[in-house]
Amino acid sequence: MTRKDVSILLVDDDKVDMMAMRRSFRDLKIENPVFEAGNGIEALCHLRGEHGYPKVPQPCLVLLDLNMPRMSGIEFLQELRGDPSLHRITVFVMTTSAAEEDLDRAYDKHVAGYLLKQQTGRSFHDAIRMLKCYWQSIEFPN
Repeated sequence: MTRKDVSILLVDDDKVDMMAMRRSFRDLKIENPVFEAGNGIEALCHLRGEHGYPKVPQPCLVLLDLNMPRMSGIEFLQELRGDPSLHRITVFVMTTSAAEEDLDRAYDKHVAGYLLKQQTGRSFHDAIRMLKCYWQSIEFPN
């Protein structure tokens, strides 16, 4: 396995933000497999390969919004960390919420980082570039 083989799961209900992230991947020539989910329930289905969703291959990096319908990012993290087969997945929060409570709750669920969405465009590009350096530098658990 090479670091190029890291799968990426984007979990966000905002289509404009998803497009901006996809554009950043394209501009930075990132060819990793990218999956999308509009909420935490869909994300778990992708990670488990349930209900007709394609299973996200491991190792996986999750980019997670907090404010979503059906299952919020914090609820998703609670479920993820409680699942023995998924609990080690690396998660970065990318959200508009600067609330200290959200930050604390996310880090209590062992996220790797908490990034604030500024405006679509350059801020996504810079964040994705930083994440690319991250996943190309670290070792992922099996």
